Amino acid sequence: MLERTRRKNSTEVTFVLPADHPCGEVSVVGDFNDWRPGVHPLTEREDGTRAVTVSMPAEQRVQFRYLAHGDYWFDETGADGHDGRNGYLHT
Repeated sequence: MLERTRRKNSTEVTFVLPADHPCGEVSVVGDFNDWRPGVHPLTEREDGTRAVTVSMPAEQRVQFRYLAHGDYWFDETGADGHDGRNGYLHT
């Protein structure tokens, strides 16, 4: 799930996953962090879900995927779209 908060010149995007799917560490990687795993790890929230918030410039198209333990890559079903390789969102 994606949560978005618009600011004056940016958009805060919160990437949210269930507590136990997939199990183990998960990070969100994309062109906003040069596809570097571990830069934006999801951490547990009070409601049991895991999330990370990333501030991005407004009016951009951003590509991303999730990377879980064991080199398991997966997509966000709530993304604005998929280009056949990555999910993307509009900030």
